[in-house]
Amino acid sequence: MTKLRVLDLFSGIGGFSLGLERTGGFETVAFCEIEEFPRRVLAKHWSEVPCYDDVRTLTAERLAADGIAVDVITGGFPCQDLSVAGRRDGIEGKRSGLWSEIVRLYCEIRPRFLIVENVANLLDGPSDRPGAWFGRVLGDLAEVGADAEWHRIPAASLGAAHIRERTWVLAYPAKVRREHGSADRLGRGDIAAAGEGWLQQSDGVDLRPALVRPPYPIGRLDVRDWESKSPVLRVADGVPHQLDRLGALGNSVVPQIPELIGHAILASLNERRAAA
Repeated sequence: MTKLRVLDLFSGIGGFSLGLERTGGFETVAFCEIEEFPRRVLAKHWSEVPCYDDVRTLTAERLAADGIAVDVITGGFPCQDLSVAGRRDGIEGKRSGLWSEIVRLYCEIRPRFLIVENVANLLDGPSDRPGAWFGRVLGDLAEVGADAEWHRIPAASLGAAHIRERTWVLAYPAKVRREHGSADRLGRGDIAAAGEGWLQQSDGVDLRPALVRPPYPIGRLDVRDWESKSPVLRVADGVPHQLDRLGALGNSVVPQIPELIGHAILASLNERRAAA
């Protein structure tokens, strides 16, 4: 099977691409990351993959001129204006407002899938109009002919020793649902199991890791493989780029979750081919 080609926006240190490529069915063909330190990390691990520097200037025309075709767009767009730890300027804020660039590129490229990640509060905010931020996300996708499914998944559901709850959105052309029903069985099936398992285990109170068995074998999920603290926190003072490393880790996605999503997509595509 030909691998699905990924355009990784707001790439950070490559968590999205690492997780998807672990499935064996995805290949990153381009990154877009503006910060210097993560760009160096990407260049080290994906030396042959081009990295664009500003999502605002990246276009489908430019990608085509560079010989890059895309099946999947991913993006953990900036969360500073949405997070409970920030100023909560909202989806229109200077940083989180870059969501609109994802929508623009989706409209220009028309990929098969769009996978988006952001903080859990994307679903809840703002406080005076709960749900309005996410309503904007769904409205934007609907305007460009995309349907979407979403889940709040904590890293703890996949064995991490911390919660790290995040909102995950999968979008695809609306005609897919009309022709095949739920686009990839993702709404009530495989991906939902991770988030629902956490709720059943914790009941919203117990903050210990919910060691839920995921629906697919995903890398190495033994909890002993997870560190409750980043080793970076225990290095001696004076290590170059220590703050950059911490910032990059904090902004990254947990690779096991896009890996879970990637497996679900591949399984559903295989089912669709078998039924054709």
